[in-house]
Amino acid sequence: MSYISEKRKEELLRRYGSKKESNANIIGRPGLPKGPGSKGPGGPRGSIGGGKPKNAYATINRLLAYIGRDKVKILFVFSCVLVSSLASLAGSYVLRPIINNLVAADRTAEEKINNLVVGILIMACIYMIGVLCSYLQQRIMIGVSQKALIKIREDLFGKIQKLPVKYHDTHTHGDVMSRFTNDLDSVGEMLNNTMSQIFSGVLTLIGTITLMFVTNWILALVTIVTVPLLVYAGGMIGKQSRKYFIGQQQALGAVNGYIEETVTGQKVIKVFCHEETAMGEFEFLSDDLRNKQMKAQFFGGIMGPVMGNLSQISYALSATIGGILCLTKNFDIGGLTIFTNYSRQFSRPISELSMQMNTIFSALAGAERVFEVMDEAPETSDQEDAIEICAEGNRVEGAQLIKGEVTLKNVTFGYVPGKTVLKNINVKAKPGQKIAFVGSTGAGKTTITNLINRFYEIEEGEILIDGINIKNIKKDSLRRNIAMVLQDTHLFSGTVRENIRYGRPDATDEEVITAAKIACAHSFIERLPQGYDTVLEGDGANLSQGERQLLNIARAAISKAPILILDEATSSVDTRTEKHIERGMDQLMKNRTTFVIAHRLSTVRNADQIIVLEHGEIIEQGTHDELIKMGGRYYQLYTGAIELD
Repeated sequence: MSYISEKRKEELLRRYGSKKESNANIIGRPGLPKGPGSKGPGGPRGSIGGGKPKNAYATINRLLAYIGRDKVKILFVFSCVLVSSLASLAGSYVLRPIINNLVAADRTAEEKINNLVVGILIMACIYMIGVLCSYLQQRIMIGVSQKALIKIREDLFGKIQKLPVKYHDTHTHGDVMSRFTNDLDSVGEMLNNTMSQIFSGVLTLIGTITLMFVTNWILALVTIVTVPLLVYAGGMIGKQSRKYFIGQQQALGAVNGYIEETVTGQKVIKVFCHEETAMGEFEFLSDDLRNKQMKAQFFGGIMGPVMGNLSQISYALSATIGGILCLTKNFDIGGLTIFTNYSRQFSRPISELSMQMNTIFSALAGAERVFEVMDEAPETSDQEDAIEICAEGNRVEGAQLIKGEVTLKNVTFGYVPGKTVLKNINVKAKPGQKIAFVGSTGAGKTTITNLINRFYEIEEGEILIDGINIKNIKKDSLRRNIAMVLQDTHLFSGTVRENIRYGRPDATDEEVITAAKIACAHSFIERLPQGYDTVLEGDGANLSQGERQLLNIARAAISKAPILILDEATSSVDTRTEKHIERGMDQLMKNRTTFVIAHRLSTVRNADQIIVLEHGEIIEQGTHDELIKMGGRYYQLYTGAIELD
């Protein structure tokens, strides 16, 4: 493994989830280069989950609430468990008269054989009933647990859709995926078996203790004396086991997060010859996982042997004292036989539960991580009196018609309290105007577009659309009226036609083709094997980066939104294609208020207004000719006197 400094190790653990620090220490400015696993426009990015674990009892209650949705089936399962447990106890108790009959001096051999056959048949019937009930409860419980698991997965996925962009900017995709896979799998394993085993164990324990007292109260007290020792040992081991299983799940999420980033960014790793570094960092995270797994598995694994050995002590004491009672107190041999059997049975549910500790604690740790996501604060709700808006070309009944005028008044914003990104921004875009933002990386260009979409809430000032504060507009309605083309393209699995239609699901095939032509994508789509019905997989891996961006632009073109945001929309296409797109964009931007973020200043020359940002402040604004005449920052950027970093 290549050398990794202690500082880098701490950074890896913090960033990928084994440690959690304040977001203020890890959030970066929007526009800064993002890691391969980061998606979305600008914005902060940082560590993932793994905070302070929640109360185990609260987690169990939440899991029970999901299972409790099938109350009738659960009641039937518990009834089967009850019958199965009673059958096990009753089957053992039948041994008492059988043994006493065999050792009785006043019975003939024929009577002993007949009674033995009858006893065996009775035991067989009892155990058959127990086996049948065990089968039924296992079969039904699996169905109930899987149904509960589906509901948990649906709730988790639904919550992911409701979380603000900030959450996705500050959590690696690998860790989020780990909660859907590894964590939920461990929960499912526990729900399938452990829940019914716990109930069965409790019933068996209560029934065993009762029959032990019925059989011989002296021996019962001897057995009960060992209970505090069993409970204490189980509690001590369980406490350590739970702690290490939580660490194991967090470390597993960290490894998954790192794998997801490095696989996604494999080309970058190879270009900069970081293979050895990546391998070294992965080995470190893998070793961290191995160490936590070893501790978790060790404490989970020793529970069974420890409890088993302690139960042997109880069994030995019962057998010894029981033998003495047979000789001195006329205690029957059959009673001693079933009592020693109950003595084993008394410790069996405890031992079985202890053997399930690996599953239980792994599942609880996984469930806590799942519920952590569910407990995250969703996007702020719409105000009660929030309205809907619509454009002329996409009228909605009851919605207020807008033309697309956008105004930013004294907007001040920071991703982290105390760290201002935008300072007193004032911009007014009239309907149909093209507004361009230029400036250095991190100047706040993408942040402005994030605020217009209400991906983040502003601290001071207000943003208006046709004079309406966007806080008074329903978010869904607001975003339906804003089309975006991002620098980072993303295509979904499906046909080319479906990907373009994602911008407006009710669009016709003719409108899809028209949008593709506007984006200059029609010609290359026609050359695909199945044209518009060609299936794209792996985020459009069978297309070039430029072709993926053209589809991204076509997706925006098909939308009837009166406001358009282009965030480096042509950065991934060649100059010739860019010229075609610009002509199509002119048609696309007609009657639309357009905000353009571009590093190629040649693409913003025809903008109605160019706004130059630096350190979150507007330092210049005007048309291309006006800014050139000013001879300021824009002039220096345009003429190459300084570089746009």
